[in-house]
Order: sequence, then C-alpha cells, then structure tokens
Amino acid sequence: MFVNHFADLKDPRIERKKLHSLMDILVLTVCAVTSGAEGWLGLADFGKEKLE
Repeated sequence: MFVNHFADLKDPRIERKKLHSLMDILVLTVCAVTSGAEGWLGLADFGKEKLE
C-alpha cells in the first residue's frame, strides 16, 4: 500500500548521485520516525543501524 501510494512521486535528484532509491529513503524515514527517531541525525543513525 505504501509503495503504491508513492509510486508516481518523481525523484528530483541527479541520477549519478543516487546511492539509494527514493522509495528506500521514504520507507526508512517512516520506519525511523515511528521508532522514535528525531531530526536528520536520528534518521541517519537509524538507517546506519539497519545497514549493519
């Protein structure tokens, strides 16, 4: 459902500079915020923890 809702969202980033898909970033952000992450550093820390 989440993916379908945001499927038509355009990614404004430069193609060669993309490290992660926009959908991955959106899902990570929702998961981080619902887990209590606050601010950009909280999101980054959450993402780094999940990569490990």
